Amino acid sequence: MSESVSFEVKGQVGWITLTRPKAMNALNPEMLQAMTARLDAWEHDDGVRVIAVTGTGPAFCAGADLKVGGTPQPGEKDLLDNIVVFFDALRAYPKPVIAAVNGLALAGGLETVLCCDFVIAAESARFGDAHSNFGVFPGGGGAAVLPRKIPENIAKYLLFTGDSLPARDMKQYGLVSEVVADAELVARVQAIGDKLAEKSPLVLRKMKRVADAAGDKSRADALRHELLELRDHQRSYDIAEGIRAFAEKRKPNFKGY
Repeated sequence: MSESVSFEVKGQVGWITLTRPKAMNALNPEMLQAMTARLDAWEHDDGVRVIAVTGTGPAFCAGADLKVGGTPQPGEKDLLDNIVVFFDALRAYPKPVIAAVNGLALAGGLETVLCCDFVIAAESARFGDAHSNFGVFPGGGGAAVLPRKIPENIAKYLLFTGDSLPARDMKQYGLVSEVVADAELVARVQAIGDKLAEKSPLVLRKMKRVADAAGDKSRADALRHELLELRDHQRSYDIAEGIRAFAEKRKPNFKGY
């Protein structure tokens, strides 16, 4: 397992923590492979219902480690291959994923944030694309996804200038859901994760699937998708348990099926 990333389950929240503070938590193949493997393991672990991603030190993640060089052996994945696999896994993850942004989120760090369902940021956090500063082109959503998350003119400003903006500005533009004091970040995200873990994991999974697909559908098709998911959900244990719990004035015990 990588020494550059740590994993911990607190309650039913699986924490992924980047632990390369001296390298600004820059992503290397070892980290990416370790995180992808852990996501796969937690996907099949009913004891983990929510994922939180954060970093240590002054950065959440400053992007890919540009010092990683060399040509991979035939059949081996290079850095970009590993990034794409990790981002695809994170973006399509069936459980809620929270970005707990503790500091700078730049380039691939910003793209990691874009793969998450929503963002809780520390007051000191900053967000930027930064690829243009080094003549590098984004490959994980910087140019393709950022304009879908925030106003297009703000996205282009970040892309073209390579500058970063503070968390409160990014909350105003819609990328960040909540800004908290630096010292309160982990506790706040854990509290949100604990709250989500009490919900029906089946409902959250279906909601995420419909919401993720809605942007590429017409309103009529999105509503049809939602209705089909509801029809299927009416056969589930969780909806029956939720209705029973409401009638009996007790807390439901959802099982995810």
